[in-house]
Amino acid sequence: MNILVIGSGGREHALCWKIKQSPKVKKLYCAPGNGGIAQMAECVPIPADDIEGLLKFAFSKKIDLTVVGPEASLIKGIADAFVQKGLKIFGPSKEAAQLEGSKVFAKEFLCRRNIPTAVYKVFDAANNALDFLNKAQFPLVVKADGIAAGKGVYICQNLKEARVAIEDIMVQKIFGNAGDKIVIEECLSGQEASVLAICDGKHFFVLPSAQDHKRIFDDDLGPNTGGMGAYSPAPAVTPKLLDTIITRVIEPAIRGMYQEGVPFRGVLYAGLMFTQDGPFVLEFNARFGDPETQSILPRLKSDLVEVMLAACDGRLNELKVQWDPRFCVCVVLTSGGYPGEYRNGFEITGLADVNDEDTIVFHAGTKNDGGTIVTAGGRVLGVTSLGNNLEKAISKAYEAVDKIHFEHMFFRRDIGQKALGLVKSKD
Repeated sequence: MNILVIGSGGREHALCWKIKQSPKVKKLYCAPGNGGIAQMAECVPIPADDIEGLLKFAFSKKIDLTVVGPEASLIKGIADAFVQKGLKIFGPSKEAAQLEGSKVFAKEFLCRRNIPTAVYKVFDAANNALDFLNKAQFPLVVKADGIAAGKGVYICQNLKEARVAIEDIMVQKIFGNAGDKIVIEECLSGQEASVLAICDGKHFFVLPSAQDHKRIFDDDLGPNTGGMGAYSPAPAVTPKLLDTIITRVIEPAIRGMYQEGVPFRGVLYAGLMFTQDGPFVLEFNARFGDPETQSILPRLKSDLVEVMLAACDGRLNELKVQWDPRFCVCVVLTSGGYPGEYRNGFEITGLADVNDEDTIVFHAGTKNDGGTIVTAGGRVLGVTSLGNNLEKAISKAYEAVDKIHFEHMFFRRDIGQKALGLVKSKD
């Protein structure tokens, strides 16, 4: 098979890495790819949201399966365009992708389907939102309606912080049209984790749980980022809790989309908060998470290509999927200054020194500059290790991190520590 992966981040490197292992693969392409992906796939300089360009390429190279990484491409309708031309593509339709593309759409769907979520209000004018704040109870959460690279969510402890959030989103428009509407909702408290399900419209199976670290600094301090690291499985998601998540969140969501005439095919990502009243949905995404994917796919023992084909063909119920029982930890290395301003073009050294068979360095913001791998983004690398227990996986990942260097390199030193405390408390 000829397979095309769309995207250029760490998630797409992980997808390419796993897809490449399939005996079904004859030729692997990635558009546009990055410096690490280029070592295992042919990278083509087509932007991930250039649907017409990608369609032409798919026809010219006789692509048998296209796998979409970024949400922007899905929300723009790439799956619809490919399906209409008779091309097989793994990813939800434009209408189904609204579960991620619009916080308002998602919240209204959650309420219609009786899926637990925070109490909320929607505003399309800054003055109305500000008036509401004067009577509101804090803390609360302010969210841009549209996609904002994982940065459009403000957890506000007081009136001043909430006013800043509304100013940023609705007045300054730092997220563009994504801020035309906002959702203001109650701030839930508890442990967070992510549960992803691969769906074929009717059937689904749940991937192992994962925990992302959104804040830039240790101890979950500082502004939100696209994700500073992840681990899988998340000890907070016990077998009993996972059963509850499936019955109260995943199954009613998949059934609800099907009953409303918008079958969901692809990856449904549920960002969850575990409260005293059970799991609540913080957000839905319509694709693999980043960096959760980097901590989940190394644990997949089955053929990912076969799984994706089954999802496209509506036969997921026929598959049995096997997983590595070990823990997996991903530590993200970023350019200094991220998620704010940062500089690119610094040489990355030490990659060849990472030679542990259970450690993979996934490239995110990199490029090959005349044979030298240099930085080319905010999130640069995802250093990922498997271990027989969480402590060993964390230790191996940071041992590998210590071998890598680039100017102004920054990373969190506490990835997985909360979970480690949870594991030790159970022992």
